[in-house]
Amino acid sequence: MTDDTRVLYNADCPVCSFEIDHYAKYSDARALPIRFEDLNCVDMTDWGLSRDEAARRLYVLRGGQIYSGIPAFIVLWQDMPRYRWLARLVSLPGIHWLAVKVYDHVLAPLIYRWHQRRQTAATSTES
Repeated sequence: MTDDTRVLYNADCPVCSFEIDHYAKYSDARALPIRFEDLNCVDMTDWGLSRDEAARRLYVLRGGQIYSGIPAFIVLWQDMPRYRWLARLVSLPGIHWLAVKVYDHVLAPLIYRWHQRRQTAATSTES
């Protein structure tokens, strides 16, 4: 096991890849110990998730613990100096509560539905 923070994301999702690619470039430029793993081509054993489960939200693995959703973003932001202020802000009780509700009930389901539509469209064009 390493002390690296590992981020599991869906590189096939334009929204996900746009945001995570930004974080990856920032992290790479500063040699931060963060690894970004595309759920479409990584061994999912360490994660204990199916690819479909993983496509539903952001997951971060650090110190042997898996975080998902807003807590995963907070862990990721804490590891990036430019974003530590955002981690502190989103960790505040009222803001955290609101961020979790919006992410869990609006953003993540919406992005996942787009993912499903893209998969359905790709499958129907292959047929």
